[in-house]
Amino acid sequence: MAKNTENAIWLDESKTFEERAKALVSEMTLEEKVFQTLFSAPAIPRLGVPAYNYWNEALHGVARAGVATVFPQAIGLAAAFDEEMIEKIADIISTEARGKFNMQQAYGDTDIYKGLTFWSPNVNIFRDPRWGRGHETFGEDPFLSGRLGTRFIRGMQGDGKYMKVAACAKHFAVHSGPEDLRHSFNAVVSKQDLRETYLPAFQSCVTEGHVEAVMGAYNRTNGEACCGSKTLLKDILRGEWKFGGHVTSDCWALKDFHEFHMVTKNQEETVALAMNSGCDLNCGNLYVHLLQAVRDGLVEEKTIDRAVTRLFTTRMKLGLFDKKDEVPFNAIGYDAVDTKESREFNRAVSRKTICLLKNADNLLPLDRAKLHTIGVVGPNADNRKALVGNYEGTASEYVTVLDGIREAVGDDVRIVYSEGCHLFKDRVQGLGKANDRAAEVRAVAQMSDVVIAVMGLDPGLEGEEGDEGNEFASGDKPNLALPGLQEDVLKELAACGKPVVLVILSGSALAIPWADENIPAILTAWYPGAQGGRAVADVLFGDACPEGKLPVTFYRTSEELPAFTDYAMKGRTYRYMKQEALYPFGYGLSYTTFAISDASVTGEVGGSITCRAVLANTGDRDGAQTLQVYVKSPYKSAPNAQLKGLKKVFVSAKNREEVVISLAPEALGVYNENGERVLVPGEYEIFLGMSQPDSRSCELLGTKPLRFVLSYDGAVRKI
Repeated sequence: MAKNTENAIWLDESKTFEERAKALVSEMTLEEKVFQTLFSAPAIPRLGVPAYNYWNEALHGVARAGVATVFPQAIGLAAAFDEEMIEKIADIISTEARGKFNMQQAYGDTDIYKGLTFWSPNVNIFRDPRWGRGHETFGEDPFLSGRLGTRFIRGMQGDGKYMKVAACAKHFAVHSGPEDLRHSFNAVVSKQDLRETYLPAFQSCVTEGHVEAVMGAYNRTNGEACCGSKTLLKDILRGEWKFGGHVTSDCWALKDFHEFHMVTKNQEETVALAMNSGCDLNCGNLYVHLLQAVRDGLVEEKTIDRAVTRLFTTRMKLGLFDKKDEVPFNAIGYDAVDTKESREFNRAVSRKTICLLKNADNLLPLDRAKLHTIGVVGPNADNRKALVGNYEGTASEYVTVLDGIREAVGDDVRIVYSEGCHLFKDRVQGLGKANDRAAEVRAVAQMSDVVIAVMGLDPGLEGEEGDEGNEFASGDKPNLALPGLQEDVLKELAACGKPVVLVILSGSALAIPWADENIPAILTAWYPGAQGGRAVADVLFGDACPEGKLPVTFYRTSEELPAFTDYAMKGRTYRYMKQEALYPFGYGLSYTTFAISDASVTGEVGGSITCRAVLANTGDRDGAQTLQVYVKSPYKSAPNAQLKGLKKVFVSAKNREEVVISLAPEALGVYNENGERVLVPGEYEIFLGMSQPDSRSCELLGTKPLRFVLSYDGAVRKI
């Protein structure tokens, strides 16, 4: 029988959200509560509770629910090195999410991907470039990932009485492949690496970003299944970080406990371990066994009460039980989705993500007035999939690189196009001979004044295990080479004697030493979003000045990497590698030039530190530059100099801007072998510049970061 809920405590808006949630849960039967722990939570008509589906995605735009603004993939957003920009992106995403949700609710649509709890961002560390899901992340650096994740969460959730939408930091923790082993894999990691590398981004999302939800990972960490880990969920997340939101499992991860991890014997033990460890929501259906687990004495009902209260507190914060006029986001209409303004902003964002890696003799930007015919060659030139990456929405318009170039030059310049080769197979047509576009490639090059080769990957080659279309190793890459015949086509183009520009569309680092030696201009545009083709053309023809910085290291070969299954950080990423990179983390060229002057560092070890500098644009083009601060601790096993501060600054030609970057008190600390943060006596090096201080970055940029030494006694000197 339906209960009269008109004066129910859970509808009393003078109460706190948690008080209201507790009151609502207290009215539920055990069976009702259990079914509310499933991601597809059914309605409870007698209490006026509508059905709700917690599974929603918004990695780089509202995903899998129809039309929305499709921004560049997360790894590309990271390449902008721009905290303010990513918060604005998330604000647009959350506005579109509300507009779509309000429309869907009006038509009674409560299906999957139609809610307000979004399982983004992914702040796992991209520790190995072979990992297929790395393009979902913000790169290999814990500080950058933490800063961008935190600002993304703020843009999603807002800062008012009600949350705009609920964000979720995933996958907690120590998760980065291999994809085909994730359901049984045990990631063994030292206390030092856990604290120095794998946890900081999550900690920032929880303690600074106040993220509403955290998703556990599929794998085990040091023997504990992540979605039932006492260490991760109880001791660290709830205990140390005082996380007050809800935890969700990854999808169907719980059945791995007894089927593959073998940490439990059956379904009842599995759900008991997860629930008792603080996993509140099951993406899957295994939590129906909580009924039997309670009967068997494996789980107390009050533990389920706690979980369901957390879940309804989230829904209360979203205003889903309040009067429509009380929640300002209910006024957002469907007309806020996919606006002209958001498409224009998306194009501007895409421009900012593009990294110029090489530009011999200033081949770029291209001068339209001097060109009669442009050759466009390559399997990604007209590939829509290579615009968007995975976990994507549906754009109302997709602009490929070929489209963008055509639009940019109009009828004044002829465009000659060849697919060049298949993305990864040895022929385009199944009945053709190997390299069946070789003649066409030569013809295009011969006709053209300049050739733009658009190569790389797409999300059919790198992505999540089980995703349809992953061709290599369950979504992971077997190596870092350009797949198939792509490098052969590049060599053919170079041999024709015409200038060649290589544009890489991919979500990860590729090993391209031959191209670095033989192709005069190279840029990587990641998966640049639905407007990506226009943005690439803007950079190619000088309508935008490249400003992206690499959020990952480009290695020379995969052979120099440790084993993919080795989670020790030694030899991985810029923070621990000993060899020179092909293109280092934090590196990216510009069409203009910058100089730093009047720099200073003030502060003391263990306290706040302030870095000041004047950034001058000494060139003839307006442009933006990211000032980066790296810190090297004197501790014996400390990482290489690591990023601890950044600031993106726009400076018009021949002008200058003062830049101030503040480092947090913990910026100089590192973790010891026991996982304890330490500050040791000695000299701390602080580098301020446009790149990290490694020799390869200095060689490529032709300039070195400024170096300061901060003594343990507080003295600062510039070297």
